[in-house]
Amino acid sequence: MNRFLGIDLGAESGRAMLGILDGGMLSLEELHRFPNTPVQLPTGLYWDTLRLFQEIRHSLAICGRERKIALDGIGIDTWGVDFALLGADGALVDNPRHYRDARNNGMLERTFALAPLEEIFAETGVQFMPINTLYQLHAMKLAQSPALGIAKTLLFTPDLFNYWLTSVMRAEVSMPRSPTKTTCCK
Repeated sequence: MNRFLGIDLGAESGRAMLGILDGGMLSLEELHRFPNTPVQLPTGLYWDTLRLFQEIRHSLAICGRERKIALDGIGIDTWGVDFALLGADGALVDNPRHYRDARNNGMLERTFALAPLEEIFAETGVQFMPINTLYQLHAMKLAQSPALGIAKTLLFTPDLFNYWLTSVMRAEVSMPRSPTKTTCCK
């Protein structure tokens, strides 16, 4: 029998699911559910990253301390476009922005003015949405964000939480590296 904890952070809530694989059968149990509320500041819309990390730790405590469950693995799933920038010391250089932040408005057109749609798709392999990482980074560059000059590492949100849990900076293997050749815009 194998036991796994899945942490799913959605746009409005998070949950910790215990998955038990026994004899080829998977059973699921929700262990913890919590709100995921972005924080509006004068500078933009942010994820409440530190509180979310505390909820992840609380989920682990439910497994270990309260339920005495020995886990065989942990997985964290979040929105796929948001990221954290870390300095040389591994600390956050800015709190991660929410993909619904207003800075992303109009970024598709501004980015397409610099690079053709076909080229962007050939490199990224993803649909064109202003929330995508490329357009968030371009918005930061246009705003002359000091975080870009300080940052040494970009980690996508699940990788940030994994780093905080393990002290190991790694990108999840399933993150796209080199898209297949397909046609996007014809």
